[in-house]
Amino acid sequence: MHPQLQPYFATIELTGELGRDVTAVLTHHQYPKIAGHVHRVAQEARRLASQFGADADGAETAGWLHDISAVIPNEVRVEMCAAFGIPVLPGEADFPMILHQKLSVVVARELFGVADTAVLSAIGCHTTLKAGASLLDKIVFIADKIKWDQPGEPPYLPELETAVAHNLDAACRVYLNYLWQQRASLRLIHPWFLAAYEELG
Repeated sequence: MHPQLQPYFATIELTGELGRDVTAVLTHHQYPKIAGHVHRVAQEARRLASQFGADADGAETAGWLHDISAVIPNEVRVEMCAAFGIPVLPGEADFPMILHQKLSVVVARELFGVADTAVLSAIGCHTTLKAGASLLDKIVFIADKIKWDQPGEPPYLPELETAVAHNLDAACRVYLNYLWQQRASLRLIHPWFLAAYEELG
């Protein structure tokens, strides 16, 4: 295990059963709500993958692992990105929460042995999406928004669920447009989000 990851993952003995292992890591670090969230996202990603003809196993794997780096504290995320050669974009250092999508890729690869580049890509843009997103990227992005990690029902959910019943890009547009309307209150207008919004909006 990479020494930078040891403080957060060395005490967990992995069994090879992904759902059980992810749940064990998150609950060990006192993140039971995130453990429940990733379980729901994994199930939804598999369902959407089946609906849209994508890799269901890959979608489920990305769903389980998309928030695994939540256990890495915000204050070390910029340093952690540097250790793994991950570019930190303008604004990300001031809002390190957003770096969790990139660091979850690192954990998925280094700790859980995920080598599928499509799965890693979907993990790596699940919060913001990005321009030129793949089918799997969009599926995990939408699964994360349908099964969001906040209390109550998302305000965009009825419109998003209507859209996703027919067209994945339309569903992406629903959420991207929703976020754009909230832009004045956002800590960061992420360049990947902006590129996806301009491409799909």
